[in-house]
Amino acid sequence: MSRRHNVLLFLCFLPFANALYKQWIPDTNFDNATNWDKGSVPCSNDQVVFSAQRKVSVYVETAHTITGMSLPVDGELILASGAGFTVREGGDPGCGSGVTANFKDSESLKWFDPSLWVAATTIDDLHSGTYQFSVHEESVPCQYDDVVFRETTSFRVDVSSGHDVPVKSVSVLGKKFTSSSEFSQYLSSNSGKLQFHGSSSLKVGGSGCNDITGCICENSGNRDKICSNVKCDSLECKKPLHPVGHCCDICGAIVNVQFSSNFNFESYRQRLQHLFLTVVQRKVELSS
Repeated sequence: MSRRHNVLLFLCFLPFANALYKQWIPDTNFDNATNWDKGSVPCSNDQVVFSAQRKVSVYVETAHTITGMSLPVDGELILASGAGFTVREGGDPGCGSGVTANFKDSESLKWFDPSLWVAATTIDDLHSGTYQFSVHEESVPCQYDDVVFRETTSFRVDVSSGHDVPVKSVSVLGKKFTSSSEFSQYLSSNSGKLQFHGSSSLKVGGSGCNDITGCICENSGNRDKICSNVKCDSLECKKPLHPVGHCCDICGAIVNVQFSSNFNFESYRQRLQHLFLTVVQRKVELSS
């Protein structure tokens, strides 16, 4: 009987990296079942409750019928075209007897948690789900990166750092901010205050990485904040490695590459991915 083999390739190019599009994963959407304590989107027999003291921005994609709703003192509902709420007293046998559905707390979601970001080399790759692997420090956006919050989502993120957090640009609800003054105005708006909170501010308007050999992201200054959000797995290998910029030891190998000033980082990475991930995978499938 043939056997299928899995090949895992761990590639680290540090401390250099090209600018990336980095997208925030969590959302505070009404229609996302994971945002509710019952694990499902409220239906017509349910009572919807937002904690009175929590600040939250909530994107609503569709029309909903509910029994009632308790709103926060400081919050907003962003309604997509055709979205809204109708309130009536039960009457839907498909909704069960009705429950009190509580919206989950999003205060603990931190900018410096590397597990809450995905990265891609192009915006098309980001939309198609073709993501790049990054060590923990590189997973969090830096001054060369374009930060994307998905167009049809709301969110709340804690950017506490102790200093300003620089990025190239920020896209929120389909609008891309590339200047610090314009984004500062947005941060001072009601939506901006609900979406971004904490002791620090985002600063946009960086030039991006113009060096074909790659740029130093300089997230090492935030290493303690980043690694405090990471839980390392136990390893079975005898001599684990600790890649620069990673919070945890890994099992694997490190390859050192020497290069000249005309070295094209992105072309080299794409070539390695093709050789080791695409070609090798095809050979394994053919031999299985």
